[in-house]
Amino acid sequence: MVEKRVQPLARDAMAYVLAGGRGSRLKELTDRRAKPAVYFGGKTRIIDFALSNALNSGIRRIGVATQYKAHSLIRHMQRGWNFFRPERNESFDILPASQRVSETQWYEGTADAVYQNIDIIEDYGVEYMVILAGDHVYKMDYEYMLQQHVDSGADVTIGCLEVPRMEAVGFGVMHVDTTDRIIDFVEKPADPPGIPGNPDFALASMGIYVFHTKFLIDALRRDAADPNSSKDFGKDIIPHIVKNGKAVAHRFAQSCVRSDFEHEPYWRDVGTIDAYWQANIDLTAVVPELDIYDKSWPIWTYAEISPPAKFVHDDESRRGSATSSVVAGDCIISGATLHRSLLFTGVRANSYSKLDGAVVLPSVKIGRHAQLSNVVIDHGVIIPEGLIVGEDPVLDAKRFRRSEGGICLITQPMIDKLGM
Repeated sequence: MVEKRVQPLARDAMAYVLAGGRGSRLKELTDRRAKPAVYFGGKTRIIDFALSNALNSGIRRIGVATQYKAHSLIRHMQRGWNFFRPERNESFDILPASQRVSETQWYEGTADAVYQNIDIIEDYGVEYMVILAGDHVYKMDYEYMLQQHVDSGADVTIGCLEVPRMEAVGFGVMHVDTTDRIIDFVEKPADPPGIPGNPDFALASMGIYVFHTKFLIDALRRDAADPNSSKDFGKDIIPHIVKNGKAVAHRFAQSCVRSDFEHEPYWRDVGTIDAYWQANIDLTAVVPELDIYDKSWPIWTYAEISPPAKFVHDDESRRGSATSSVVAGDCIISGATLHRSLLFTGVRANSYSKLDGAVVLPSVKIGRHAQLSNVVIDHGVIIPEGLIVGEDPVLDAKRFRRSEGGICLITQPMIDKLGM
């Protein structure tokens, strides 16, 4: 890994987070909130990872473009990300789709979500733009990517994951030469191109792009004037640069932030119920693949004021206990048993209930004698006494959203239909 410059480039950069996506594969979890606003890891939201990466990298100007069901996301950012100070040359802008270009035009694509705010970007006069997706879980120091961008003389530098070649069929894939210059960009190819010297792996786009600001603005204006464009970075902007300019791949392993306990670069798209459940449950391991306890790279979020977690009752059949679990503040485990579960703030688990492989979002109340295995329970759900989930797949699928991997998503409307 190259050493950082004395004067960080991040100080002259703006991070622009694209957080307007619906995340429809998360089903009912995104009925009331955009994917970046979905809870993750006990107390954070998914978007906190991209925002924390930018802040920890030294970037002090951040914009977040929102669109789909943005209230929960905007409220979270207003509460948790309101500490930027203009007098320190810092800024944090929430940029909802607001018909600023046309009275009938919302954000039409990822590129359009930046294009419609060009005047705001120009006002800050930053030298570099770091375009980020707001819906992935990872730790990354963008300063290294900025340095590579400047040193290589690229028009665009694209963050890439090294993945087994045939696992790349669902990504945008970079075909690179031996210098990591991108010679072709293929969207979800059936036969992904391998990496030179490592043909069993492919370079998949992370949706992270670095530009010189002036170049990006020129590219966005050219694209906006094209009536045939879909106004999207992956479909329009990037392929045009690959063909007519210089696009370079940046490998995530070069800038991934790892503590002493993290052995492999960690990046997750938690865009399905199964992936979301697994990434949360992974945090309950003795040594999880993602270290959220690393104080040198904190994940900033809304620091809710809450009392400590509490475990009560110590009878043989009614003991408040948790093994291999993560329990947030303001939880009361009252004679309930938890194993390999993750509980967000304010959960109440009542006597004789048992949770195994449960991801429980904030303010859930779990009734007595409930037995819940391999579940995701949405915010504020009241689980009735004696409910059993995870033992009868056919019955579970009739009552709840059961994923291909056997995980049941439980929401309050689903509970209400049971009439219990």
